[in-house]
Amino acid sequence: MALTQLIGYSVLTFAVWKLVRRHASRKANALDVAGPEKEHWWKGNMESMFVDSFQRCLDVSADFGGAVRIHALFGEEWLYVSDPRALHHILVKEQHIFEENDSFLFCNKLIFGDGLISTLGEQHRKQRKMLNPVFSTANMRELLPVIQTISHQLKSILVSNLSSRSEDDHARCRESVELDVLPWLSRSSLDCICEGVLGYHSAALGTGNEDEYTNALRMLGPFIAKTLIFRPIIPIVMRNCSLYLRKKILDWLTISWLPMQIMRDLRELRHIVEIMDSASRAIFQEKKAALQLQLPSPPISQPYDTLGGTAGKDMMSIMVRANASSSEADRLSDTELLGQMNVMIFAGLETTTAAVARALYMLAKHPHIQEQLRIEICGAMAVYQVPDLDHSHAKDESASARLSYDVLMNLPLLNAVVRETLRLYPSLPVLTRRTTESASVPLQFPVRSASGEEIDVIHVAKNQRLVISILAANHNQAVWGEDASEWKPDRWLKSSQGVSPGDKDGVKYPGIYSSMMTFLAGNRSCIGFKFAEMEIKDVLATLLPAIHFALPSEPDDNGNVKEIHWKMTGFHIPVVKAPAGDGETPHLPLSMRLVRE
Repeated sequence: MALTQLIGYSVLTFAVWKLVRRHASRKANALDVAGPEKEHWWKGNMESMFVDSFQRCLDVSADFGGAVRIHALFGEEWLYVSDPRALHHILVKEQHIFEENDSFLFCNKLIFGDGLISTLGEQHRKQRKMLNPVFSTANMRELLPVIQTISHQLKSILVSNLSSRSEDDHARCRESVELDVLPWLSRSSLDCICEGVLGYHSAALGTGNEDEYTNALRMLGPFIAKTLIFRPIIPIVMRNCSLYLRKKILDWLTISWLPMQIMRDLRELRHIVEIMDSASRAIFQEKKAALQLQLPSPPISQPYDTLGGTAGKDMMSIMVRANASSSEADRLSDTELLGQMNVMIFAGLETTTAAVARALYMLAKHPHIQEQLRIEICGAMAVYQVPDLDHSHAKDESASARLSYDVLMNLPLLNAVVRETLRLYPSLPVLTRRTTESASVPLQFPVRSASGEEIDVIHVAKNQRLVISILAANHNQAVWGEDASEWKPDRWLKSSQGVSPGDKDGVKYPGIYSSMMTFLAGNRSCIGFKFAEMEIKDVLATLLPAIHFALPSEPDDNGNVKEIHWKMTGFHIPVVKAPAGDGETPHLPLSMRLVRE
């Protein structure tokens, strides 16, 4: 046996031994709360709960309440939580006791560096203090023209796919064309993130114009998902091995005793991370150099063709300037600033793409609401469109159809559609936590103990794993009403009449966004939700006046109509069900036609 194989086997054996010890120590601290029966001797309920399990996640909470015991791997028990008082206790009141899991923190540190999602305690507090002003309403208002230009470019690409199919305007208005919009939505989101966050002109919407960096950004999420098998082992290796040994272990993981596909995926992920790190450092040095010269941050890599570029108004430039002017105690290191760059891009890319895709899908499914929203947007554009005072875009038809930030963010039906979509279909359905000490979790609504007694407090031991079900919280009928699982944007229009959705008899969730849990709560809530909301609204406000969306209705060459299924893994991903599709590859085919005048 080769030396490298021997060392590899030793490290793996040590990691498995540590995992077995951890599981064995928890048997004495079993959760005294009811839950579903174990479904597999070593997988427990994990497969049915977290593999394409949208309805299962809702059914478990409906059957057992807002706190449920579920069986994890190798006999471990997790607490599945969606109760409003429990979530306030976990995420806000006693957040220091309920921290992120070690595997989540260490994996993020390896991939992204010392960003918000890989730090704890005082370091996290200091980083968040620096970042909060970056996402202010004033900065969002400054960035909107850049986002609008990208949205109009997306619209032009989709319209060109319609225009190329017909020869005259009359036929073009009647003809519907089926197109997979998901790749274009992903590229649009990548452009928005790169230009808004980094001031980097990625040109992802320009077909064939992707560089190595933007391609790495798009491929990062899928390859992280493919290598999740290594996640439980990483904290053990990080704690017990030196930096030199950790690098050697990563080299050893590509030897022949591991399955070939896993080796290729891990090797590709490592390559992607190296590309991201190299490009991020280059962009960061450009920002620092511009600051030292007291110049607006220059466009990186390629010249801007957006509406004036970000001209130093991108979030990274703002953060670098704010950090330079901070006191020594509050100042972040270069490593921490680099970590924020990578985190903000990854956190905003997949989640925003999924949200825009779901909103378009729901509007295609509900054409009457789509038409009402189109009327609202067109009416606002006729009255409130931003004038092109300097005539710099007089020949650009899209320049005359831009709404100001305040108008865009306050259109009632647009606001209702976005909120209802984000509530019903959060981009991240579940998150995990662990306890740093033994604690008690109070409940708003009592549940049953393992023996069947009614309880309103659950006692948890140190190192207890918890699953925060954002999905179940946002569908809780006790808070949102009996129609909680129905897509009804109208519920948000009633707020002007004194009815507040998600606030029933004074009981509501602690979420930072409209009382829902989509963007979490407390000091680990999503810091960029204002940017995400602005981007989603602008894409819808740009596309709908020009394009009508509908679900696929025409059969393919084999006579099969494409049926879209939203697969819940880490994110919600649209796929086409068999036999028209493979049920695995992300696709969102929609039937589109130009809107009649």
